[in-house]
Amino acid sequence: MRIAFLGTPDFAVAALDALVAAGHEVACVYSQPPAPRGRGQVLKPSAVHAYAQEHGIPVRTPASMRDPAEVEALAALDLDAGVVVAFGQILPAAVLDAPRLGCFNLHASLLPRWRGAAPIQRAIMAGDKVTGVEVMQMTEGLDEGPVLASETVRIDALETAGTLHDRLAQVGAALLARTMAAVEAGEARAVAQAEEGLTYAKKIRPREARIGWSRPASEVDHKIRGLSPFPGAWFELPTAKGPVRVKALLSQVEDGEGPAGRVLDDALLVACGEGAVRLLRVQREGKGPQDAEAFLRGAAVAAGTDLS
Repeated sequence: MRIAFLGTPDFAVAALDALVAAGHEVACVYSQPPAPRGRGQVLKPSAVHAYAQEHGIPVRTPASMRDPAEVEALAALDLDAGVVVAFGQILPAAVLDAPRLGCFNLHASLLPRWRGAAPIQRAIMAGDKVTGVEVMQMTEGLDEGPVLASETVRIDALETAGTLHDRLAQVGAALLARTMAAVEAGEARAVAQAEEGLTYAKKIRPREARIGWSRPASEVDHKIRGLSPFPGAWFELPTAKGPVRVKALLSQVEDGEGPAGRVLDDALLVACGEGAVRLLRVQREGKGPQDAEAFLRGAAVAAGTDLS
């Protein structure tokens, strides 16, 4: 089919690559405008933008798809379908209706659970045991369209948002390619989402990232893994030169009791409001990520230290 692909981050690259490999004609890629990145805050294209440039696909980076000129330009492409994967903008009806068959979205949850911006992180933070990917026919409502295909993925005990992101990207790309083949053949069947079980995956806010050790250990563990590697749940480690911010990137729940935030042994077992968590991977401010053993060789954290 002749399609337009609308996507921005790394998660969407695998999906675009799968559609190209399937032989679809990608008439144009739409992505968010280049943004400042790195220490020098140099403007760099998004991951999808960079992929399109490498493969000679035309790219447009509109600030808003509600701009009448952008709607007109997309309509002029004479598309069979639009495919949207983590684009980052709400699309108006004029865009959704422009392609002959409409627009289709790959979403990283089992809808209607975790509609919205951060479904991967929120699933882990909530302690979900399973999640998945789904392809839906898009409507004007936020992730409200009928579902054409889905695949369930288990969330492992040491799963982080980063590892789950990578798995879902690959599973989702394969599902999207199969679903678009069914759409092309006229064999896809859309099923309305269930009315019960609706939750929203709100965008992650910086204020959420600080660890509250007074919470139950399971909740602390879910937050740590759900915010890893970015933005990273953090705490302050007391040092002779003052408190230093440390990100906790991987953890597990273990037995332990003590005042919330107190280190219970010499291997980063930290007491919580109920139970304790073992920090397995951390990142000191200004340094790279380290396994706990390597971190402690450079900065011992003795039992009895209070992180609260």
